[in-house]
Amino acid sequence: MDVRDTVEAVFRIESARLVAGLARIVRDVGLAEELAQDALVIALEQWPVRGVPDDPGPWLMATAKHRAVDVLRRRANYERKLAVLGAPEGVLDEPPDLDDHMDDHIQDDLLRLIFTACHPALSTESQVALILRTLGGLSTTAIARAFLTTEATVSQRILRAKRTLAARRVQFELPAPAELPARLTAALGVVYLIFNEGYSASVGDDWARPQLCEEAIRLGRVMAGLLPSEPEVYGLCALMELQAARLRARTAPDGTPVLLMDQDRRLWDRLLIRRGLAALASAEALGTLGPYGLQAAIAACHARALRPADTDWPRIVALYRLLAHVAPSAVVRLNLAVAVGMASGPAAGLALLDELDGALTGYPYLPAARGDLLERLGRLEEARAEFARAAALTGNGRERDLFLARAATPQPDIIG
Repeated sequence: MDVRDTVEAVFRIESARLVAGLARIVRDVGLAEELAQDALVIALEQWPVRGVPDDPGPWLMATAKHRAVDVLRRRANYERKLAVLGAPEGVLDEPPDLDDHMDDHIQDDLLRLIFTACHPALSTESQVALILRTLGGLSTTAIARAFLTTEATVSQRILRAKRTLAARRVQFELPAPAELPARLTAALGVVYLIFNEGYSASVGDDWARPQLCEEAIRLGRVMAGLLPSEPEVYGLCALMELQAARLRARTAPDGTPVLLMDQDRRLWDRLLIRRGLAALASAEALGTLGPYGLQAAIAACHARALRPADTDWPRIVALYRLLAHVAPSAVVRLNLAVAVGMASGPAAGLALLDELDGALTGYPYLPAARGDLLERLGRLEEARAEFARAAALTGNGRERDLFLARAATPQPDIIG
């Protein structure tokens, strides 16, 4: 790997932390992103000449912080000149001490930025889009697919979010403990969407992006430490850990996706399963399960089944029916139909899918689920057409190949 590749690799790893740390200092997400990019440019100029530092991440942060101080000093000088002329004083009179941020009740810039971006002034859609872009490093294309919306809409949400935070002079710090639960729902949604993009990449040629799953799980654990009395935090941790336990088994050595019912369950991470089940038990002990806890309970049914035939499909159906009541959505109804198809036969599942016509336009898993049920009913030509339709809708190369293979030779299975 040459130096330029090294710089770009380090930046991909460190960019989220850079933006989060800089946003806390300069109180402006857009400016923080610009400063992070400036540090990248400086690294591209200096590292080929001076060599790669022993600690490249801290080097990038130190470089970006010095740039931040320069920007803030220029801003302070400009505002003092305005004051001499009688103009209103600005927000910042002096650049901040870069070591004066150690008294927050949790030392994690990423989590601090998550809760800042979950400010009530922003819509939920804008909150999630902003964090996915700045911390998850996702493209607007990937975010648009996660939201089932257009790239232009996502771009506008992110731009409005940055402008709103800057206009309201929102402090980039964790809110007081009493205010945290009010922002919890959006924060959990952000973390889970980051995890989902890692678990099933929406675009590109990779079936999964494990680093995003690891980052989401880390943030979930930090949030559990911050809010130990919130069952949904533990529910989300359980859900992510139980799903992440299957990552190694979801891909063949050549990168080909392996579906749930075909996976070698010996490859499932038993440590993550134990941790996920323990987190689920903590959620249950704290009260009634919410949407994340219920999804974790469904994932636990799969985790406890040593063989596909051991899966408790009737319990999964019951849990999905409860989830559909607690958090109704077309995607939940789709998953319920798949579970009913496994528990009560493909005809019963297909009847439920037929009720979703028009509800999930552009969502590839609807025709994929329909194709699976049609194949199991022996309606092979219809199944092939549905899998071909799913292939045309997905933006992930591996997933497209999977659907095209199913279109060529349909065989019953479900995505895992």
